[in-house]
Amino acid sequence: MKIDKAQIIDLLKSQGDQDKAGQAESELPDQVDTDQHSNLLEKLGINPRDLLGKLGGLGGLGG
Repeated sequence: MKIDKAQIIDLLKSQGDQDKAGQAESELPDQVDTDQHSNLLEKLGINPRDLLGKLGGLGGLGG
């Protein structure tokens, strides 16, 4: 699944994690593929399998 980097940054900010949001800004590509970039997501404390549920309320998920 592909997700816009801005959605992941918004998720991290909503969790109060400004440091990881900044890290995501600098390390993630504009379109994040949850399979291809799973290691980067996990480094940011995001479980790619849980990402869909967490971002469900943000809308605009890519396919």
